[in-house]
Amino acid sequence: MKRIVRSIAVASTLLAVAGAITPVEAQSGGDPDAERIGRIEKGLLPYHVIAGQPLPTRSIVERMRDYNVPGVSIAVIDGGELAWARGYGETEAGGAPVDTTTLFQAASISKPVAALAALRLVEDGAIALDEDVNARLRSWKVPESGFTSTEKVTLRRLLSHNAGLTVHGFRGYAAGEPVPSVVQVLDGATPANSAPVRTDTVPGSIWRYSGGGTTIVQLLLQDVTGRAFPDLLHALVLEPIGMSASTYQQPLPSQRADGAAIGHRSNGAPVEGKWHTYPEMAAAGLWTTPSDLARVAIEVQRSLRGESNRVLSAKMVREMLTLQAGSYGLGFGLTHSGDSASFGHGGANEGFRAQLFAFTERGQGAAIMTNGDNGGALATEILRAIAREYRWPAYRVVEREVAEVDSATLHEVAGEYTIDTAPAAGRTITVVWQDGELLAELPFLGRVSLYPAATDRFFMLQSGAELTFERDAEGAVARLVLTGLAPTPLSAPRVR
Repeated sequence: MKRIVRSIAVASTLLAVAGAITPVEAQSGGDPDAERIGRIEKGLLPYHVIAGQPLPTRSIVERMRDYNVPGVSIAVIDGGELAWARGYGETEAGGAPVDTTTLFQAASISKPVAALAALRLVEDGAIALDEDVNARLRSWKVPESGFTSTEKVTLRRLLSHNAGLTVHGFRGYAAGEPVPSVVQVLDGATPANSAPVRTDTVPGSIWRYSGGGTTIVQLLLQDVTGRAFPDLLHALVLEPIGMSASTYQQPLPSQRADGAAIGHRSNGAPVEGKWHTYPEMAAAGLWTTPSDLARVAIEVQRSLRGESNRVLSAKMVREMLTLQAGSYGLGFGLTHSGDSASFGHGGANEGFRAQLFAFTERGQGAAIMTNGDNGGALATEILRAIAREYRWPAYRVVEREVAEVDSATLHEVAGEYTIDTAPAAGRTITVVWQDGELLAELPFLGRVSLYPAATDRFFMLQSGAELTFERDAEGAVARLVLTGLAPTPLSAPRVR
């Protein structure tokens, strides 16, 4: 059995004179995976590589600096076990080093963990996957409308994001702000800072990501059990799996605050008050570590093989990992097929980004957590380095050809664009021509170089996202469409 690296911290800061972040190994002796880990630490990879150019590997410390991410924590699954875990950087500039016990906000990875609890209650007979949730809700009901006259909001549809509900996600509540109850969140009532959660399409008719729907799941679980959500999740999921570091308590109890990373904005500034509070616990409220998230994935893999039923039976896990709507099963996003079939979820809270990815059959995967708004791009670069080292059939670098586009066209697309579609409505994308290079400032990615794939269509090295510029009848650039960054395309009219 592989040895789990249990306590690894980072002694140096992001501005260390040596220019490298040096993990401190566990006291139990040398690390048998040291060479593999070293190659990963120095071998971060972009999404794209230009045809004919060498593979542009970078180190974790370089990319942390580039992305203004103070801390990163990683756990890798191999052979169906937690193979190793390491922390890098600091909880904040000049703060404690990140180690494998440092807590991060899991953000939307809270959803599939909450789904495990909901499906456990299904197996226990407390709720049903395909009945109207209003039959079990007590403290609040999904408001009836013309959309629900024939089709109903069900747990299956809530967990797979096709219940016809509004509210994509939540920004949480900054330190000092009043925190609403779950019912106030669902009704958009003061002091909630989000819109009411309502049906605006027929349940079951379309796939659309809805954190609002997951918040209904939270209330449903509380209503049918009579237990507070953090206590219920601890009993049904966290304790059975061995997630001893994790909690859904919101706000984070003061006695645990010293062991938590502090969120940071895209410019590296700390989130005011350290982090936001999320009463939408099922959707965004889990505090955890990559090692504990890895335990979630390992439990799902083992349950599917019939080797563990600490939370769910093999039959229910198969249902969980069966495509329901869009690219989702019940709680998890699903990708690829055959030997490459995988499950996982990303997470984005204010100042935190995280990623959980695992293969369904291969006994491999990884969890990465960061305390920076730009950490999502960093996490995917780390995943590609892990994939290369462990020969995953996913997260491979894509080779692209650069099209020949005249400089006049490149100058024409420079400008300012404001996104008018969720989940990034109101955010600005700035495209500039600078020193012979086309650059864009993008939500969640920061500043990136743009490479033409064709006239008016551009890709970037760091991400699979693409920008397409659309012109009006006179041929002037009128808007851009950003694909591959969010579940649906983001439209941004030109404003300057």
